[in-house]
Amino acid sequence: MRKISSLFAGAAALFLSTPVLADNHDPMALQAKGLEDTVAYAITEGLTTEIGPRQAGTEAEARARDWSVKKLKALGFQNVRNEPFMMTTWVRGAETAEILSPYPQKMHITALGNSASTDNGGIEAEVAYFDSLAAMRAAPDGSLTGKIAFVTHDMHRTQDGSSYGTYGPARFIGPNIASQKGAAAYVIKSIGTDYHRNPHTGNTNFREGVTPIPAGALSLPDADNLERMIKLAGKTGTPVRMKVMMTPQNIGQQESGNVIAEVTGTDPSKGMILIACHLDSWDLATGAFDDAAGCGIITAAAKNVMDHGQPLRTIRILWAGAEEVGLWGGKAYAEKNKNQNHAIAMESDFGADKVWRVEYKFPEAAKDVRTEISQALSPLGISISGPPASGGADIRDIIASNNLAIIDLQQDGTRYFDLHHTPDDTLDKIDPAQLRQNVAAWSTVLSIIANSDADFTMPPKE
Repeated sequence: MRKISSLFAGAAALFLSTPVLADNHDPMALQAKGLEDTVAYAITEGLTTEIGPRQAGTEAEARARDWSVKKLKALGFQNVRNEPFMMTTWVRGAETAEILSPYPQKMHITALGNSASTDNGGIEAEVAYFDSLAAMRAAPDGSLTGKIAFVTHDMHRTQDGSSYGTYGPARFIGPNIASQKGAAAYVIKSIGTDYHRNPHTGNTNFREGVTPIPAGALSLPDADNLERMIKLAGKTGTPVRMKVMMTPQNIGQQESGNVIAEVTGTDPSKGMILIACHLDSWDLATGAFDDAAGCGIITAAAKNVMDHGQPLRTIRILWAGAEEVGLWGGKAYAEKNKNQNHAIAMESDFGADKVWRVEYKFPEAAKDVRTEISQALSPLGISISGPPASGGADIRDIIASNNLAIIDLQQDGTRYFDLHHTPDDTLDKIDPAQLRQNVAAWSTVLSIIANSDADFTMPPKE
């Protein structure tokens, strides 16, 4: 009760110290409305139920774009449209793994995006074990010829998701390194933190001139079991032999697209606010956390602002296509819209759990706006400590090309990598109360920046 009372006391103090504004300019009114929101959950439910998995470049992603355009129009947004682009498309095939000797048993594996195919016969080979990516990198060139390289790790849960940056390279660049050293195939302990037999997929890339090899992720329990086998067999000098079969294929250039909608502002000369999520998902699940919830959050907040009156600045909603497989949508958006007048960019793509921290990359001229936002977010339990904002994957290119100001509303990522890119990323994992807290936070920020005439122009890059 003391914690709840203190929150109400903080909110009351904020109301007393802040000038009373018209309802459409009052961030606290929109914050309260956000805490009662139903739009974000409805969007998340609709995408995961009516569409389901939405892998980029596929017919399912095309259906998702059609659904999205209809939904955004029905919600009352302006200038709703699809901006198509073409992309190279990889699709999953059959995938199995098993230990042949000395401890025969089946394992759970999934192919990484851009993996090569083993063909239907699979690959049988000795496993070369490495306890880290660095250890494999240090292996002599040619030492992995004809072997299946296996890299494990010790990723752990963190609120800010920082462990992904530490251990993710085993997926991002590991297959490329293994290929350069002669490996016939590559497997990793999934880049995740759950202990279900659900392998985590995700994209990998091979540099130009490097031959793609089959690359897959084992579920965490299976990877740990394989590590135990290798250590036990090593005591007698017995190699562990494994068979992997993965048959993905590249189906060439296919159409994807960005779905865009707007809340038009009263002053077109003011730089617009770009808010983003990504529409596509991996094919293993319905993509509730990653990233249907993000689309629900930003759209519900923009609608909240729109319903409270026309803002000064235009708010542009970007539901980016083809994020998971190479950030195609963000790149296409930046190329097509780089000459338009953007002011600030924001993104929601880290699940649906509560916002706990706000980060900024603002010019000195907008420091008062930063203070106003921080004070207004305080009743939601959101702190202002942290590094400068850096933006999300789908806004990275437009930020770089236009040198934009950024606000990051950081979500609690403690359980995010339990679900990320797994078959478990489904609607039942969404906590409606935490989802509404996100909408309240986003509504608060959007109401302030969309109605601010502050100069958000960033100083030139050094």
